[in-house]
Amino acid sequence: MKMVRATAFLLACLLVSSSLLDLAMAGSSFCGSKCSARCAKAGLKDRCLKYCQICCDKCKCVPSGTYGNKHECPCYRDLRNSKGKPKCP
Repeated sequence: MKMVRATAFLLACLLVSSSLLDLAMAGSSFCGSKCSARCAKAGLKDRCLKYCQICCDKCKCVPSGTYGNKHECPCYRDLRNSKGKPKCP
């Protein structure tokens, strides 16, 4: 009896966590697609995608193209790292 309850509880937990993960992924699809386009030609693609995603999550926008056009998104343009250099690719 304890084994059945434990199995049912485990399945319920997996179901809930799966649906929460789906919701989280759905919210980031905008940033994911925009950042993939932005970082398409980057030499360090993983780093570009990481920082682009951080900037997009905060600013809710990503400039068009693979370089420049930062005037389209002032928040994205104005984010700086701890050294005062632009944070967003």
